[in-house]
Amino acid sequence: MLDQYGRNIDYLRISLTDRCNLRCIYCMPEKGVVKKCHEDVIRFEEVLKIIKAAVPLGIKKIRYTGGEPLILKNISSLIKETSEIDEIKDIAITTNGILLYDLVEELKEAGLNRVNISLDTLKEDKFKHITRGGDLNKVLKAIEKCISVGIKVKINTVLMKGINDDEIKNFIEHTKEIPVEVRFIELMPIGEGEKLYKTSFMSSSEVLDKFPELIPLESSKSSTASMYKLNGAKGKVGFITPLSCKFCSDCNRIRLTSMGTIKPCLHSAKEIDLKESLNDEVLLESVLKDVIYNKPSQHNLEYDSKSQSLKMMYQIGG
Repeated sequence: MLDQYGRNIDYLRISLTDRCNLRCIYCMPEKGVVKKCHEDVIRFEEVLKIIKAAVPLGIKKIRYTGGEPLILKNISSLIKETSEIDEIKDIAITTNGILLYDLVEELKEAGLNRVNISLDTLKEDKFKHITRGGDLNKVLKAIEKCISVGIKVKINTVLMKGINDDEIKNFIEHTKEIPVEVRFIELMPIGEGEKLYKTSFMSSSEVLDKFPELIPLESSKSSTASMYKLNGAKGKVGFITPLSCKFCSDCNRIRLTSMGTIKPCLHSAKEIDLKESLNDEVLLESVLKDVIYNKPSQHNLEYDSKSQSLKMMYQIGG
């Protein structure tokens, strides 16, 4: 379905939980989050109901996120049921990778096509610092296993000056022999990231200036990343630039939070509660149609240096 600005909205990102087993410094509060009441969080059957209502409107791609989606029981069953919806052509998850290794085959069999793994350093001690206690080796093993069974892997690396900018070369060289897509993401002033933004923001152009050997590639119009690669490399390097060069004019996504609200834009304050519409298929589709058509034209991060979202990043999903 086209919104009022002519963008084809075909992608639904779904946050299944705001809980996580890590406490990354730019995302989660150090002490974690207050656990929500069970009845306040949408259930898997409600998620599927929303997807089925969105399909006639043109939604074809689903990404499950969190928090950390793999902490939830029966996540593979949800992916399997999603894959059985004929119109859904692509299913992905975003994960920190800590729990992924033991689930890889199960997720693949259920119908998972792609996985985005959040990984901001290749050094064990720094990984523990950034994640406040995570085990890097578990993530690296999970990446290898995903590749071995044919699940496409993207590595999401948040650029943070003075924290991990000394490893940019290592990440880029990681793509020489391994068929992964390393995507550098500009730090956003949202939630915990707001505290780091003034001292740690680093633009993608700063990186590209230092690595002229990266060859630009043609990217799909709706892609959030500008793509590059090293000559002869098996993998690719991407840059996601929500601030220095935003991609709102080609945005093709809406987001569902674990509380059952739809966010038509990641950085806007507006949210539409779907819970009251869940028992009326016609009404639910109508509400979603209105959400898609009235999706905002753009965010204003570059002017405000602050997201207008009322939710933290872990509550919205990557």
